[in-house]
Amino acid sequence: MKKSMQIWIAAIAILFLFPIVMQFLPEGTSVTSTKIMKDNAFIVYASNVTEEVEPEKEETKAANVLLYFTHSHEAYEPMTKAADGIVSTSHQTENVMKLGAKLKSQLAINGIEANTIDIDNSKEMRKKGIPYSRSYAEIRPHVKKAIEQQPYDLVIDIHRDSVGQEKTTLEFEGQRYAKVAFVLGTDHPQYKQNMENVLLVKREMDKLVPGITKDLIPKGGPGVDGKYNQDLDPSIILVELGGIGNTEDELNRTIAVLAEAIGHVMDSAQAE
Repeated sequence: MKKSMQIWIAAIAILFLFPIVMQFLPEGTSVTSTKIMKDNAFIVYASNVTEEVEPEKEETKAANVLLYFTHSHEAYEPMTKAADGIVSTSHQTENVMKLGAKLKSQLAINGIEANTIDIDNSKEMRKKGIPYSRSYAEIRPHVKKAIEQQPYDLVIDIHRDSVGQEKTTLEFEGQRYAKVAFVLGTDHPQYKQNMENVLLVKREMDKLVPGITKDLIPKGGPGVDGKYNQDLDPSIILVELGGIGNTEDELNRTIAVLAEAIGHVMDSAQAE
């Protein structure tokens, strides 16, 4: 009985003294407790987990191009003949506006956004009784308004050359292309800036298909417009896509080259 009493007293003493003794244990002493080990393990895991964040990508502004058509009904004889059997250099649908829509699609493939000035200038002029010679004056306020509302990297006035197929066609690596001419108005102070933009596009096109562009055509002095609305902004260029005798296939190939060349120019500009 006495021995049992001693055991109980010893047990009670140990239970009473255990918390006091724990206070004096040196830091770092391990304690065999399953619950504490699990809790510690969870805390260590949580404190070392960091959310993986992808580095921010530098945003690049998409290049913007504006297309418009001073002579919107300029057409191609092979295209008008295929459409309705009539050979004509002026047409309601088989004209430079149709090619502009194709160029817009090709520019999109090259990552370039393009807008168009949706005005059939030739039709509006006939309706108002305005002579053909006033085409540039008639389209001018529409172009001015468009570039004031939004800045563009390049503005293209799309035309068709009036010369025959023998002067506007190129064969390269078994494929036929419509040649491109660039007209530069020189009767305004900033024409050299317009010329720089023209030459950038021209050089890139010739790199892709040598000889696809004709010599730059400067226009100024008495008897010509001399500005072609290029005085509104240095980004405005006048492009003549092929001539009256070029086929739709030839023109489509050239449009693809033009769009790719513009893409190269825009990429170079954004990289600077």
